[in-house]
Amino acid sequence: MKPDVNSEVRRALIVQRDRSVLLDLHAEGAEDVRVGLGRFAELVKSPEHLHTYKLTSLSLWNASFGGMDEASISEFLEEHSVTGVPKEVREYVREMLARTGRITLVRREGRLLLRADPEIREQILEIESVSGLLEEDGDNLWLKEGFRGLIKKALVRVGYPVDDIAGYEEGDALEFRCLPEDAAGKTFKVRDYQESAAQQFHAGGTERGGAGVVVLPCGAGKTIVGIRAMELFQTQTLVLTTNRTAVAQWKRELLSKTSLTSKDVGEYTGDLKEICPVTISTYQILTWRRSHEDEFVHFELFSRANWGLVIYDEVHLLPAPVFRVTAELQARRRLGLTATLVREDGKEDEVFSLIGPCRYELPWRDLERRGFIAEARCVEVRLPLAQALEERYRDTDNRHRIRIAAENPVKMDVLKELVARHGDDRVLVIGQYTRQLHLIARMLEAPLITGKTPNPDREVLYRDFRDGTIPVLVVSKVANFAIDLPDANVAIQVSGTFGSRQEEAQRLGRVLRPKSGGGTAIFYTLVTESTRDQEFSSHRQLFLAEQGYSYEIVNGSKLFAARVGGSR
Repeated sequence: MKPDVNSEVRRALIVQRDRSVLLDLHAEGAEDVRVGLGRFAELVKSPEHLHTYKLTSLSLWNASFGGMDEASISEFLEEHSVTGVPKEVREYVREMLARTGRITLVRREGRLLLRADPEIREQILEIESVSGLLEEDGDNLWLKEGFRGLIKKALVRVGYPVDDIAGYEEGDALEFRCLPEDAAGKTFKVRDYQESAAQQFHAGGTERGGAGVVVLPCGAGKTIVGIRAMELFQTQTLVLTTNRTAVAQWKRELLSKTSLTSKDVGEYTGDLKEICPVTISTYQILTWRRSHEDEFVHFELFSRANWGLVIYDEVHLLPAPVFRVTAELQARRRLGLTATLVREDGKEDEVFSLIGPCRYELPWRDLERRGFIAEARCVEVRLPLAQALEERYRDTDNRHRIRIAAENPVKMDVLKELVARHGDDRVLVIGQYTRQLHLIARMLEAPLITGKTPNPDREVLYRDFRDGTIPVLVVSKVANFAIDLPDANVAIQVSGTFGSRQEEAQRLGRVLRPKSGGGTAIFYTLVTESTRDQEFSSHRQLFLAEQGYSYEIVNGSKLFAARVGGSR
């Protein structure tokens, strides 16, 4: 098929037989097309002019559970495709969406029953990983006790999503309400999109509510969505999050914005082991054990109270051992909160099957336009490798090349210049390698937070940064998540975790909270050009590119002359 060269409007998409979709960023309306495409396709590559997406079973199933159907997806592709939509792609979309709703899990006579269309029933009974979890009784397929999570995971992996409408245990009641003013006397109101997200998760209290994931940008108030969901269900809740700082923030928000008191909200961490109607813990404490041969001693937390809801904050970071417990917790309502469903370990299917499908998602740029998150400018500063390291870089293996390029000493001079340039701003310097960060902290005469910094000391430094006593703060990857620093408006990334898309999104999120005086946030990434550092940087940027952010490419040697560089 040839493009319609006589078309008055240059269409944005090329849909290919292998289910890849090319997005022309220079076509008319490309930004709106990108937003629509991102609802049901996954971004794979994002070079400067042409982005590549892929239609996958998981991307289509999430779209289906989010309310899209075959007609709306096919019509969107047809409307925006230069060459039309190949028959193979239309058939794939039809087949994947037809698989949703064909297998349901229901409760009958106190047991769980798997219902499947006759032709699918025969297929799944031939799959050992599935049939071993079932007991066949005439026309009925009864699920063996305790395998509610495993059957969903097994079926997703062989291409069949399960619509779980078997209901949930109510848990012990917890009556509370959100307050019209927070503890500081400021008016508090749940934003419209936060209310929509909580309501979509609640789903009117029906059996289709109570399990799934809400995807919102960093700084958009995912904690408030969790609190509002708790209010809708009025049940005792276990909140799992990434670190002690996040625990403190959840507790602060709950106590300041709801009628809950300090007797109602407890911490289950390394220092405290409180069990309260609302208990907040970390993935780290849950997965602690003395040795690889020992049990996870803190898994007992899941049975210490009659939880009616479990909230998984930053669900894209859910550790593999917690997946195991989550598979056993299918009778409890489960809410996942995240800025991105991307997982670098490829376990997106486990989030889908064990936590639930995506129930609500908003594009980052939509919230930026509405003023709920700050406008952001992303700049990639490309620097040459120090001449003294060129030979060493060439002669070593890939693992050491990554580190050499990431710690390129040329970055130090540019970093110092950037910090000086933003002398009136609140600057976060973020990196991966502790040795590099110690050198930076000494050079900038700025405080440093790493994993070894005691939590009380971290809180003091965060507080001093918030009130302006400290204008520059150097942070390791411990600061990727759950830091409430609303006035941070410049982030400088000197090194990252290989090609982690989720980390890139979280680091940009450190400067996305709306600023009291307005203005644009700036996110710099220092990259050693023509090395593994640049390769990983390109991969890290994928998710943000999908959200509509472009990176200005700047030559480091010209950084302080006239602005240069295009975007990708």
